[in-house]
Amino acid sequence: MRLRIASMMVALVLGGAACKKKEGAEAGKPVEGSGAATGSGAASGADPAAGSAGSAAGSAAAGSAAAGSAAAGSAAAPDPVAGKDLLTTAKEAGNFTTLLKAIDAAGLTDTLGKSGPFTVFAPTDEAFAKVPAKDLEALLADKAKLTAVLQYHVVSGAVLAKDLAGQKEAKSILGPALPLDTTSGVKIGGATVTRADIVASNGVIHVIDTVLLPPQ
Repeated sequence: MRLRIASMMVALVLGGAACKKKEGAEAGKPVEGSGAATGSGAASGADPAAGSAGSAAGSAAAGSAAAGSAAAGSAAAPDPVAGKDLLTTAKEAGNFTTLLKAIDAAGLTDTLGKSGPFTVFAPTDEAFAKVPAKDLEALLADKAKLTAVLQYHVVSGAVLAKDLAGQKEAKSILGPALPLDTTSGVKIGGATVTRADIVASNGVIHVIDTVLLPPQ
């Protein structure tokens, strides 16, 4: 009887040791799927970093492209065109041929082309055509008289049409004042301003329909 009890106790002890050994082995064994989960977690951690790096690189590239586009736009933008002087402006208008010829004959090219500012009441070719041919020819041949006539068409300073409103006269660089009437448009002397405020780099042109003659 005692021998049987002893045998049973030995079996229990051996069985318990085997169980503990098995549990220890299972405890050391990696849990199935845990390594994959860890790897997945690492991969997940790597992906946002890579995405952030890619986004940052993309943003930097886009920024560089935008900067390049802005620089290209700046380079393509034209520089402001320099203002043209009174004589160049009159020449390009195309209807002041006789006036420009008279200015050259009177020796006023440098004065009106480089000095100023001046306001020129400029008779068109049609205005000069109203002058009898013989009288116009005689005028162009008489430098002193021609100079006086041309100076009578010029006022010192850049005077716009709005500046003439309500004025009764404008003093010419010749000396005598030009009578003004601004009640309906602008009339100066016996001429009508048909186009006002042609701005040049050294003054203003007002187009008139009649040649003005200074008082005797």
